[in-house]
Amino acid sequence: MGFRKLLASLGAGGASVETELTQADVVPGGVVQGEVRIQGGSVEQRIEGLSVGLQARVEVQSSNGEYHQNIEFHRQRIGGEFALAAGAVYSVPFTLEVPWETPVTMFMGRHLTGMNLGVTTGLAIDRAVDAGDLDPANVHPLPAQQALLDAFGQLGFAFKSADLEKGTLRNTRQRLPFYQEIEFHAPSQYRGLNQVELTFVADGDEMDVVLEMDKKAGMFGGGSDTYRSFTMSLHAYEQTDWTAYLHQWLAEVGGKRNWF
Repeated sequence: MGFRKLLASLGAGGASVETELTQADVVPGGVVQGEVRIQGGSVEQRIEGLSVGLQARVEVQSSNGEYHQNIEFHRQRIGGEFALAAGAVYSVPFTLEVPWETPVTMFMGRHLTGMNLGVTTGLAIDRAVDAGDLDPANVHPLPAQQALLDAFGQLGFAFKSADLEKGTLRNTRQRLPFYQEIEFHAPSQYRGLNQVELTFVADGDEMDVVLEMDKKAGMFGGGSDTYRSFTMSLHAYEQTDWTAYLHQWLAEVGGKRNWF
């Protein structure tokens, strides 16, 4: 991946900044690696600090409807104050930690539709911080997350979409101000279900899994949402047959329509 221009020149004769991600493929709890290059302009400038962070585009529900907001959910300082001489070039390598709750952006080797997440660069100069464009990061599922995604596939569920929603899921270990929903079309064997939304909330040891199951309308009533949640170990997940485990719950809720 070549260097991308992240920050425009900062004023007349000002500095410019470019960032390269040398390792953009990552899993939650891992690290993104890269390098920031600062190019001095025609005059000397005082750089007050350099940082990199993770940002996601999140859906927000309000009384006026839905809108999207860019939320920076992690930031790391990688450089302090220094004088940037005219024409000088500084290269700063960095290793950016990725929180365990970071949403998955890759599924079956493809970018998940609806995910807009990546690394931003901030340069503090003249008591202001200029933030750069988003450099996409490829967040792949943890092995435990992949096990659940594989189980949905084996049960015949087809990926529909994914989004990030601002808010908090009760009774989970959530710390970020938003959460991810991965939505699947339900197969015909679960004829009482329209779709299922899957959410992961992990830390270094365990992961809360939340299922929102959208039930079809019956003859005498409308559809409804049913929620189920469970906790799985990130280290001992292989001890469970997740296909059978999920089928038991999904069949109980959506195995047949509730006509009465």
